[in-house]
Amino acid sequence: MFGLQVLMWLMGYSPEQTGNESLTWSQEKHARSRNYVSESEVCKLESVPLDFGDYHPLKPITVTESKTKKMNRKGSTSSTSSSSSSSMMDPLSSVLDGTDPLSLFAAAADPVTTTDSTRKKRDKDDSSAVGSDFEPWSSKRGDILARYTTTEKLSIVSGKTTTTGSAVSEKVRTRLEELDDLEEGSQKELLNLTQQDYMNRIEELNQSLKDAWSSDQKVKALKIVIQCSKLLSDTTVIQFYPSKFVLITDILDTFGKLVYERILSMCVENRVSLPDNFSPESVNDTAKETCLNWFFKIASIRELIPRLYPCQVRLSEGISECLPRLTSMIRGIGDPLVAVYARAYLCRVGMEVAPQLKESLNKNFFDFLLTFKQIHGDTVQNQLVVQCVEIPLYLTLYSPAIDWILQCIAYRAPEVLLTEMMERCKKLGNNALLLNSVMSAFRAEFIAARSMDFIGMIKECDESGFPKHLLFRSLGLNLALADPPESDRLQILNEAWKVITKLKNPQVSYCPFCLPSESVFRKREVNTVLADVIKHMTPDRAFEDAYPQLQSIIQKVITYIHDFSLLFSVEKFLPFLDMFQKENVRVEVCKCIMESFIKHQQESTKDPVILNALLHICKTMHDSVNALTLEDEKRMLAALINGFIKMVSFGRDFEQQLSFYVEARSMFCNLEPVLVQLIHSVNQLAMETRKVMRGNHSRKTAAFVRACVAFCFITIPSLNSIFTRLNLYLHSGQVALANQCLSQADAFFKAAVSLVPEVPKMISVDGKMRPSDAFLLEFLCNFFSTLLVVPDHPEQGVLFLVRGLLNVIQDYTWEDNSDDKVRIYTNVLHLLSAMAQEAYIYRVDKVDSNDSLYGGDSKFLAEINKLCETVIAQILDHLKTLGKEETLKRQSQLALYFFNTILAHGDLRNNKLNQLSVNLWNLAQKHGFADTKTMVKTLEYIKRRSKQPEMSHFTDLALRLPLQSRT
Repeated sequence: MFGLQVLMWLMGYSPEQTGNESLTWSQEKHARSRNYVSESEVCKLESVPLDFGDYHPLKPITVTESKTKKMNRKGSTSSTSSSSSSSMMDPLSSVLDGTDPLSLFAAAADPVTTTDSTRKKRDKDDSSAVGSDFEPWSSKRGDILARYTTTEKLSIVSGKTTTTGSAVSEKVRTRLEELDDLEEGSQKELLNLTQQDYMNRIEELNQSLKDAWSSDQKVKALKIVIQCSKLLSDTTVIQFYPSKFVLITDILDTFGKLVYERILSMCVENRVSLPDNFSPESVNDTAKETCLNWFFKIASIRELIPRLYPCQVRLSEGISECLPRLTSMIRGIGDPLVAVYARAYLCRVGMEVAPQLKESLNKNFFDFLLTFKQIHGDTVQNQLVVQCVEIPLYLTLYSPAIDWILQCIAYRAPEVLLTEMMERCKKLGNNALLLNSVMSAFRAEFIAARSMDFIGMIKECDESGFPKHLLFRSLGLNLALADPPESDRLQILNEAWKVITKLKNPQVSYCPFCLPSESVFRKREVNTVLADVIKHMTPDRAFEDAYPQLQSIIQKVITYIHDFSLLFSVEKFLPFLDMFQKENVRVEVCKCIMESFIKHQQESTKDPVILNALLHICKTMHDSVNALTLEDEKRMLAALINGFIKMVSFGRDFEQQLSFYVEARSMFCNLEPVLVQLIHSVNQLAMETRKVMRGNHSRKTAAFVRACVAFCFITIPSLNSIFTRLNLYLHSGQVALANQCLSQADAFFKAAVSLVPEVPKMISVDGKMRPSDAFLLEFLCNFFSTLLVVPDHPEQGVLFLVRGLLNVIQDYTWEDNSDDKVRIYTNVLHLLSAMAQEAYIYRVDKVDSNDSLYGGDSKFLAEINKLCETVIAQILDHLKTLGKEETLKRQSQLALYFFNTILAHGDLRNNKLNQLSVNLWNLAQKHGFADTKTMVKTLEYIKRRSKQPEMSHFTDLALRLPLQSRT
């Protein structure tokens, strides 16, 4: 059944009514003749001169209003426009005129409050408060807990649970009894706890403290704090003490915050709070009495440590008097380890409440120095013997406390203070532990300026269980941040190297001295460092235990050396990489190097040293990919390799460039994104060759282009994604066509046609299964655009590619609820209409398309008309299948879509085509699913077209297109 008969049947007419009209269809022309130049001129927008005046698109818009508003911004310009213009006000402009809710609230506030707030802010800025450059204690907490662990069994004292009566009189009567219970038989000891059990119990005590406080059981909360404070005097598992200190002081912090907030809340009078820097005179009598009450309760505790720690609450009369008194109280603690952590906690609280009182901080440290000799006394030594703890391990327990005290002292301290600290260390025999903490606390610039002084102190220091190489490491960390004097640099390295090279396992010391900055140590020194690391790490495969340190060395090197030609010319750099035998570590190191290269390499390169090294590194990353590798990891590795490939350029040596791509393909065949990048790069290379060699089409150039085309044709089938293959076949065919490689272009297009039947119904997109119809439609539309300029093969027949593609589309199994097949057929009609023109709308340079080959031959046009008839018949058959009630809306939409296609591309002087368009118009409206606005606009367009030259037949068409109302 021919297309017109099908449509007449759809409209309710019998075939007999049409007679034999459709038999003459194929003898008439279907596509209208197009003059693309004149159509382009008609479609151009008319240029109209505009007077912008003061207008500029980036100039802020001033919106004014004639009405006066209560909170209008002072000085705003009044408008002379009518009040109705205010409805067009920019909704964002109200934010700027002071009428937003927050501005209204601020304007309505008491002026005194605003003044107080301003004064408070000014006072706060003027004070010497701790800034963001001060590393807080919270940042050190995790490292301490992770570093100081134990497998020994721990014990903890737990108080019995008591409940307090709700009556006020009962609370008053029982408080003294409860306080007496604190040091009597109300505790029970939990023994044989693991470290995790101990930490869990501490957390339970912290929560119990909060619960007791929230339920107004203040004495019970104090009992918990006292119990926890007593734990800080217990050093039976001494290696766990720093972590215990962290856990217990968390509870003390919670208690201090609760007490402070309660007392502060009592100072609010008439809804006015105290300023941040209030004095004791600003506190009312109720708050003072409550504060003193807390201190009296704590003062009644007989033991020093439980009495000392709770005293360090953030509110008291005269901070400048309390801090020195608490510092003196710590002198009563006999255990030097317990005492130094008590001083660290006092310094911590002091930095929170009075960072300007530096004397108190200094006094704590100097008191510690006076008692430092206790570390080597008989009491401590006997305790270490009982617990089987060596003196080097014991000394490391002091590091967190000493480091913190010195950090507080060194914060924004003058350089002269470092000189004083160095002198005091010398008086103690240059103790290694103290010297290390001093170098860790003060600014790197101060340390670097005195590098040789510290070298001398390190050489003379009493190692006493604290290794010298750790001191050189601390010095090196400072030199990595600040350069020492130019004249001292080589001597510093030599002195450090004398110590480091004598160590059997010196990996921890190499990193900081590897490359403090590019200007400090040259290529020769870096090579020496790496060579010595290899020498020490290779025996007995010692590098397997030092991967983090070795990685740190690599990181330091690539941080300061951005000249990769220099980097890879270092003789021992690649052998150093070979020490990373563990695959995951090796891959991470390679990724770091590639990230640095992509970030810092500014220009393309062809340096063979760089290429060989990076190919080796990229090959390492590629070979790590296996069946278990995650997709995200594959994408990351592919992105790094592609970044390298894009940076390789041999200029006009195109053959060398292609050889590199061939080598890269063989090395990275398991990463599909890399193969895709290589195909795109080769296509770009072929086009670049065409551009450079324009007018010089030698046999050598043609052979090279064919080699590029062959590379792509061989590589594409190895890809997994079918749409990636389809698009690359199309792209590569376009490149071959642009280079006049017609037979190769045909091969690409044939491969694409033969691949279409393999497109699955569902494909994975971003990890989710999606229908493939939309992707296939997009590809075919692009393909049709290319087929317009592809000349026919002399041995394949007229439009052989179009016919082959139509056969594939016909045989493809489409979804039942999909109309994509019809949309594809309408795009085929667009293509066939363009092919019937005397001159095509676009062409490929130096390639004769079918308009030139056939020259408008009648047989060629007859073949196009036959294909048009076949395609139209397929479309009308599909419209027939949509005649059921549930598909009538789709039928209406497709009928109008097909109508617009005929209107744009068909020759409507053809009576049969004209009648077909009228029938489609009526079918679109037949069941009431057509959009009335769309139909009206379409009809108006037809009427406007009828006024153009040679479009008078549109007048008759418009008269035959009725608009049906929905009534």
